[in-house]
Amino acid sequence: MQIIELLTPAYEAAWLPWAVQYFFLVGIATGAALLTSACVFGPGHGAQVGLRQRLLPTAVLLLAVSAASAPVALLADLHQPARFWHFYAHLTPWSWMSLGAVLMPVFVLLSLLMCALWWLGQARWMRWLAPLLIVSTLSIVVYTGAEVMAVRSRPLWNTLWVPINLALSGWLATVGMGFVLYRFLPRPLQPDAQALQALRNLGLWLATGLVISALTWALAGIAGHSPSFDMAVRLFREFPVWRLSMLGSALFGAAVVGALLRGERRLHAKGYTLVLGAGLAASAWAFRWALFMGVQGVPKFGAGLYLYHMPLGGDGLLGMVGVAGLCVALVTLATWALELFPQRQATA
Repeated sequence: MQIIELLTPAYEAAWLPWAVQYFFLVGIATGAALLTSACVFGPGHGAQVGLRQRLLPTAVLLLAVSAASAPVALLADLHQPARFWHFYAHLTPWSWMSLGAVLMPVFVLLSLLMCALWWLGQARWMRWLAPLLIVSTLSIVVYTGAEVMAVRSRPLWNTLWVPINLALSGWLATVGMGFVLYRFLPRPLQPDAQALQALRNLGLWLATGLVISALTWALAGIAGHSPSFDMAVRLFREFPVWRLSMLGSALFGAAVVGALLRGERRLHAKGYTLVLGAGLAASAWAFRWALFMGVQGVPKFGAGLYLYHMPLGGDGLLGMVGVAGLCVALVTLATWALELFPQRQATA
């Protein structure tokens, strides 16, 4: 009998936790950009101020924080300044990462310009800018999803359902962070109960879209038209770590959707909206962690499972804490600015 020993080398993770933070924040930013663009067309004067207009300050705060912090995580994920420069010195239009180097700065500039126009009370110019921001937002949604889907060596990524789920879960995180951050606005700018109810309804529609997407993905896999689903089934059967994470994600997602369904009469309770919003954001973040960090633990070729051990330094826990600290600092700065210039509250 001949014994053949197969050795599978252990590779370092190509995408570090910085990528998780980037895709999480850019998902929130695209959702906030679309929400802001929709809200600027609501009636904004007199007693008939619409629901969308009452949600506008929350959407602008979300857009400012996420659009400013997402590029920081992206630059950190590139590991070295030279790699960032090469995107412009050696432009390759057939590469989604190269296209993203052009699309992302445009999106960030348009987002911050929209926030500045709101600060200055230029509602008319905001309406003119909104179509450009929507087009730029959709380009970021396509670029970020295609960047992952283009990796053919990972069947779990190489599917159209990845960009769809990234977009829907990111926009659901926008709703969640809206529930968390609105309380930091000055009281005249905080949405009322009806506006919060409208935000909850938006979350329900997005959650419904995610459920439909997951069911369609599963049905396509059962019919033999989705290698991504086949890979997910293999991971579930062969790797207990993945089995626990998938079951945990499903149960947590069901709990969050249940909280949305039962929250119609509890939105006035700040503790409830805080927990609900944090849960929505955490579910989107966990999905990205499993998608990026968990998948990289499975070899592209051969057998085995490489468990990722997150470092405590800048490429791991410290970097994640730093991004969270940056977001807190930006929220604090925005709140301080609104308190320092109360005339913006009077013209809101």
